[in-house]
Amino acid sequence: MYALKRELKVNHKQSGFLAGCAGFSRFVYNYGLSIMMSSWDFDGVKASDAKRLTAIKKIFTNVTKKNPDFAWCNQYSSRIYQNSLRDLKKAFSRWRDPKLCSGIPQFKKKRHQCSFTVDDGHGKRLVKAGKFITIPTLGTFRIKEAIPFNCGSQTFTISREAGKWFVSFKIEACPLPSMKHTHKKVGVDLGVKCFATLSDHTKIETPSSIKKAKIKLSKLQWRNRKKVLGNGQTKQKPSKNAHKYYQKLRQQHQHIANSREDFLQKETTRLAQTYQEIKIEDLNVSGMLANHKLAEAISLLGFYRFRELLTYKQEFHGFKLTLVDRWFPSSKTCHKCGHKQDMPLKERIYVCGGCGLIVDRDINAAINIEGWEPGFT
Repeated sequence: MYALKRELKVNHKQSGFLAGCAGFSRFVYNYGLSIMMSSWDFDGVKASDAKRLTAIKKIFTNVTKKNPDFAWCNQYSSRIYQNSLRDLKKAFSRWRDPKLCSGIPQFKKKRHQCSFTVDDGHGKRLVKAGKFITIPTLGTFRIKEAIPFNCGSQTFTISREAGKWFVSFKIEACPLPSMKHTHKKVGVDLGVKCFATLSDHTKIETPSSIKKAKIKLSKLQWRNRKKVLGNGQTKQKPSKNAHKYYQKLRQQHQHIANSREDFLQKETTRLAQTYQEIKIEDLNVSGMLANHKLAEAISLLGFYRFRELLTYKQEFHGFKLTLVDRWFPSSKTCHKCGHKQDMPLKERIYVCGGCGLIVDRDINAAINIEGWEPGFT
């Protein structure tokens, strides 16, 4: 499967309609979750989550929607609330699965990300090439970036990010033939000062655009530090300028996220097309974020996202990504003689106490990662 995502060009009327659809989806999700949790209090009710949700769907369709107080629900497509309850079912399935360790489903709030899903109940819908897209039950919208070819999809997800509306859908794609890589394998050491160091002495620096965008975000927050932003406890409403500030803040955060995603996509594609086998450390990113001195830099760079992209791209091309044991002392071990010594973060040059080798600590770690095999300590 292959995913496409395009930004919609909407006017005020269309934007309001899509926001209403997202609110309707959120309302149905919370409606189903509320009844689901209430049913647990009755000992006489013994049924699976799927049967409970099926009953909730019938109640909403035959009782709630016909109530005059909820007549506004009839102006939106039934595909919206059906997919919303389907998402709730998936959330409970993840919660019940011990392997996923997912938390109990939570109620959705208006300030959270707005999104909803619709589908065509009669099968796949033709998506024509060009700058227009017809979404089932919603109508035809203009898009900013043209779709390059005719394709088909049944399910469409509409989401709002930083005030902009997007549509995403999946299409079928033929598997690519195996590539002929110029190199067989490489070790990758991720870091804060230098994003990635390869065992062939190549360094991947963090783009300056991300750093500049982060500085711009800090300045924006500093200049607006005294604005009346609102307080829910004192029931103080935010000012009009505060609403404008929040919009700028969302746009700047989205700009940073887009810049990071673009950088990670390009670098992982280049690595997957160049090296047959890639080895990286199995980093405990959540544990590293607990360090307040490194948390900001690690979250800005997106280490786990880098691993996710590299994993599926290697599998897509028919090759593998090897995860090195997180306890393997790659930075402390000399790649030439195997001598181990302590290496504080402030020391950027590795001077071996055994053979006298002098090398950059990141390059030394990357070479050790490349030579790692299961069972090494």
